[in-house]
Amino acid sequence: MQQVQVCIVGGGCVGLALALGLAKNNISVMVLDAGPEPQPLSEDYGARVSAISLASQSLFESLGVWDAIKAQRATAYRKMSVCDADSFGRIQFNAQQLALPELGHIIENDAIRFALYQALQQHSQASLLFGSRYQSIHQTDSDVLITLEQGTPVMAKLLVAADGANSGVRSQFNLPISFWDYDHHAIVATIKTEQPHDATARQVFLPNGPLALLPLSDPHTQSIVWSTAPEHARELMAMDEQSFNKALSAASDLQCGLCTVQGERAVFPLTMRYAQQWLTGKVVLMGDAAHTIHPLAGLGMNLGLKDAAHLINALSEDNEEFASHSTLREYERTRKLDAQKHIAMMQGLKELFSGSHPLKKLVRGVGLNVVDNLGPIKDLFVQQAIGE
Repeated sequence: MQQVQVCIVGGGCVGLALALGLAKNNISVMVLDAGPEPQPLSEDYGARVSAISLASQSLFESLGVWDAIKAQRATAYRKMSVCDADSFGRIQFNAQQLALPELGHIIENDAIRFALYQALQQHSQASLLFGSRYQSIHQTDSDVLITLEQGTPVMAKLLVAADGANSGVRSQFNLPISFWDYDHHAIVATIKTEQPHDATARQVFLPNGPLALLPLSDPHTQSIVWSTAPEHARELMAMDEQSFNKALSAASDLQCGLCTVQGERAVFPLTMRYAQQWLTGKVVLMGDAAHTIHPLAGLGMNLGLKDAAHLINALSEDNEEFASHSTLREYERTRKLDAQKHIAMMQGLKELFSGSHPLKKLVRGVGLNVVDNLGPIKDLFVQQAIGE
């Protein structure tokens, strides 16, 4: 039988960040993931990228992996431009005017995973089991017994479910979840643009949903996340490349000139999920297993990393009894409150920027311009964007 203090099911960015933080604090940890081990970046850009806030950057710095992540095609964005295609509204942020080196970084998810994986391999306190599944999970008042598919038993003081939106651990323990369909599908792809992106993250609110253009390391290459109505997404995915390029260039209002898609397009439905209960005994949820959110503000990864940072601090300071009930309940209460706030905010923004009702158009146009011209309110938006 193997014994560890924490077993993490799920070796994504959030699960690996938690594992590294615990290992660095001399807490024994095992990561269990059914997929293959993380690999170095390929020559082509990955389709899944994240806008990493300055707060998440601080976590990676404390874990000692930021330099390794930054070296893997991480792209600093120093400007943000948000506009409503259906009105006169626009808001812009500039890092230089805010006395910041940058507003954040656009990073391929695979780059984050690989840097964390490499760092974890150097820690004797960390065991990494990729390509491995659990057969069963049973818990007592003080321990969790995880039996691996090959029959090996693992005893842990705490099991953390970081196994994604369709969490098997969450389902096994019947933790209730609220969800609703955003009635959006997201198309993701890598594109080339006629004009350089100028280290600017752009968001265009269209009647059917937002289009984000995120700068990558090549000045003429960007990643897109185009959230739109399901039927429109199906039309876009059915288009040949030339027709899609025309539709994308028009939707972006030619802010960087003509757009040309590179490689494959992918599409996935967008659903809000929120676990009503994050804790049962010695099993706790985090990341997408606990909450998923609309990508229009790029908050999903950052919210999961905040879960990890909170749990690292809580468990590292739990001196009297490791993973005590009071510690886990405080983690659940604090992180649920933050997730609720962001879910509500995203739903409000989605509703406000959807549709072409004349009154909505007026509110959007006036609202964005007012925010852009009022320093104190704009500062609040900046603080949200950089994760403070």
